Amino acid sequence: MVGVPAGYSGQGFSLRGEKGRLVLPPDFRKAFADAGDERILCLTKHERWNCLMGFGLSRTASFEEQLQREEDRAARTNQEFDYDMRAQQLWGFTKLPFDASGRFVLPDHLAELGRLGEAVYFNGAGSYFTLWSPEELHAMPKGFETAQANCRQLETEAKGKRK
Repeated sequence: MVGVPAGYSGQGFSLRGEKGRLVLPPDFRKAFADAGDERILCLTKHERWNCLMGFGLSRTASFEEQLQREEDRAARTNQEFDYDMRAQQLWGFTKLPFDASGRFVLPDHLAELGRLGEAVYFNGAGSYFTLWSPEELHAMPKGFETAQANCRQLETEAKGKRK
């Protein structure tokens, strides 16, 4: 059953643990529950950035409307729009189960697509959230300063706990 789309805000940081597991931040797990989403994490490559996007199944209810908006915008601005390609990008996500503690296994092919290593920074973005390698995030241009600062702080805290 797909509910009201979740709204993801806040940040989190996870070091890959035993068996390659990552942990969703508590605020994100709450957003899944608030939206009535199952514990199914949908992951895909971000269309422009070197990171992954995550969301719950409830977000798929808006995909057709999003496709229509993007097609209309392209027509208004005389830009090409490949409806089929964009539909594949939106609907081509991978479904991953996570447990009550937010643990999930990140498959190698997704880690490679998102350029993720042993450390992953999560950043809320409303209807979805991003998963970043700290190195990729720190290489981003102006406009990412807040996320970069949050990532540095959370990474320091996470690595301090592991010692």
